[in-house]
Amino acid sequence: MSQNGILTAQNGKGTPITNTRSSLVADIKSLFKGPVLIANVLPVFTGFWLALYFTNSSFMDYWDVFLLTIIGSTLVMGGALVINNWYDVDIDTVMDRTKNRPTVTGHFSLKSVLTLGIVLTALGFVLLLFTRMEAVGYAFIGWFTYVILYTMWSKRKYTLNTVIGAISGAVTPMIGWTAIEPGFHIVPIILFLIIFIFQMPHTFAIAMKKCEEYRAAKVAMLPVVHGFEMTKRQMVVYIACLLPLPFYLGSLGTAFVVIATLMNLGWLIIGISGFFMKNDLKWAQINFLYSVNYVSILFVLMILVTLPVFN
Repeated sequence: MSQNGILTAQNGKGTPITNTRSSLVADIKSLFKGPVLIANVLPVFTGFWLALYFTNSSFMDYWDVFLLTIIGSTLVMGGALVINNWYDVDIDTVMDRTKNRPTVTGHFSLKSVLTLGIVLTALGFVLLLFTRMEAVGYAFIGWFTYVILYTMWSKRKYTLNTVIGAISGAVTPMIGWTAIEPGFHIVPIILFLIIFIFQMPHTFAIAMKKCEEYRAAKVAMLPVVHGFEMTKRQMVVYIACLLPLPFYLGSLGTAFVVIATLMNLGWLIIGISGFFMKNDLKWAQINFLYSVNYVSILFVLMILVTLPVFN
């Protein structure tokens, strides 16, 4: 059978196998929140890479630790995201942005999703046990904060859910760093602060865009409870808090400090412009897009400026 120039076989029920496979892949990506998972793996890698750089260690001497760290942390984070999908199925049913998740459509049973989340989490921790206990500790803090404190406790009740949830994302570079070295060092601490603070305006922008969906689902996001003006003020405050942080990473070089500072100033200008724009949703979308690119560029830049070719 040919559809749009592509040959597709059919299963016994007459359903094109290609479509079935595509649907399965889409369900898996949705279940694991693919973009979110990938975005959290990058800081783990950056933390690991910078730990090697600042200890003058060779990557080849730690390639086994690297694999254990990346795979283990990815499994732990994936397990947490899957359990979040299992627990939030009632909310996801109401919201347009999540109504196609396999837990809502019934493509995956809730029991199998919960089992998968638990198994992935356990496997991830087992792998991390072969690195350093401090890395295991930070991974547990991230998992516990996201699953228990955020998903099961604060998300539906308190606007502080964003602050609590931000902790789980902020520990990711700490996992990577502490797989090599103790975390009591200015670099991983600043990385923690950057991700923690970044997540606040990033999440608030999403909450503004999807405010009515969150309201219908009775999720206590800041724009739902306190309105857009309060949310915009808080976003600007958090963005401003990012301004001094690059200067604590002067050891990464002048180029990094300058670029990071310009990026912070650019975001602050966008944030302040929200007090003059009439279309709040358009402004929220601009902030969302900037925030996604901001964190990706910043953490890739940290890797680039520490490559041997630049030193």
